[in-house]
Amino acid sequence: MILIRLALYLTLTLPAGLASFGLLVTPGERGRGVASRPAMLASAVLAMIGSMIWLPLVAAQMAGTSAWPVELATVQLILGSTAVGTAWLIRMAALLAAIAAMARPIDGRARLTFIAASFCIALGSLAWTGHGVVGDGAAGWLHLGADILHLVASAIWIGALVRLTAMAMRRTALVDEGHLRATHDALRAFGPVGIVVVGALVVTGLINGWSLLGPDALGSLVGSDYGRLLIAKLALFGIMLALAGLNRVRFTPAFRTAISRSSPRGALRVLRFGLIVETTAAILVLGLLAWLGTLEPPVASPWPQA
Repeated sequence: MILIRLALYLTLTLPAGLASFGLLVTPGERGRGVASRPAMLASAVLAMIGSMIWLPLVAAQMAGTSAWPVELATVQLILGSTAVGTAWLIRMAALLAAIAAMARPIDGRARLTFIAASFCIALGSLAWTGHGVVGDGAAGWLHLGADILHLVASAIWIGALVRLTAMAMRRTALVDEGHLRATHDALRAFGPVGIVVVGALVVTGLINGWSLLGPDALGSLVGSDYGRLLIAKLALFGIMLALAGLNRVRFTPAFRTAISRSSPRGALRVLRFGLIVETTAAILVLGLLAWLGTLEPPVASPWPQA
C-alpha cells in the first residue's frame, strides 16, 4: 500500500506541477506545445493504472480479506457509498479530462489552465485517502482544504524542480547561449512563485499539524513511528528550503554573471548539483508522505467533534 501511495503521489504531483510551471513561470512554452507534454501524458496514464490497483487493495483492507481475488461487491460498495470512492471517481474523471485535453498540442492559455486544473483536482483527491478527512464540521473542512492546498503547493514546487533540472541538465546547455538564458530566466521567474508556494506550505502544514496532533504532541513525536517520520519530513523540507534560498540569492545570480562572461561551466555545475539534491529531497518527502498516510498520529486531534 505504501508503494502504491508513493506511485500515486509521484504520478499525480509531477503533471500537476509541470502544467502549473508552464502556466505560471514559462508562458512562452505554451506556443511550442509545452515541452513536458509527453511526461504529463505518461504520468496521467500511470496514475490511472495505479489508481485501479489501489482501489481493490483498499477494498481488501476494509473487508479484511486478501487482495486477490478482488472482492467486486466491496469495490462497488466503496464506489457507491463512501467519500473515498467518490474521490476515486473524481480522480479518474479528472485524469481522463486531462488526457483528452492533451490529445492535441497545447496551443493556448485556456487549454493549459484546464489541464493544470484537472491534474490539481486529481491530486487533491488523495486528501480523502489519508488523514485529510480527520475532523468534523467547519474544522474538518478547514483541515481538508489545507491538506488539498498543501498537495497542490508541493506539486508546483516539485514540478518546477523537475523542469528546471531538466533544463539545466540538457546536453547542449553549454553550447547554446539562448538555452542558458532561458534557464536563467525560468529560475528567476520562479522566485516570486516560490515565495508564495513556501508560504502556503508553511501555513497549511501548521493547520494540518494542529488538526492531527495538537499543541501537546511535541513530547510524544520521537516515541512513535509517525512522529519520527514527520521529523524526518520536516528535516528534508528544511534542506529544500535552504537550497531554494541558495538558488535564489547565490546560484542564480552567479549563473547570470557566468553567462554574461561566456564562462558558464562552473556556475552551471553548481546549479545542477543544487537542483538534483533538492529534487531528490522532494522525492524522499513524497515517500515519507505516502508512509505517514498509513500510520495513526500519536495524539488525538484537538478539534472538537460534532
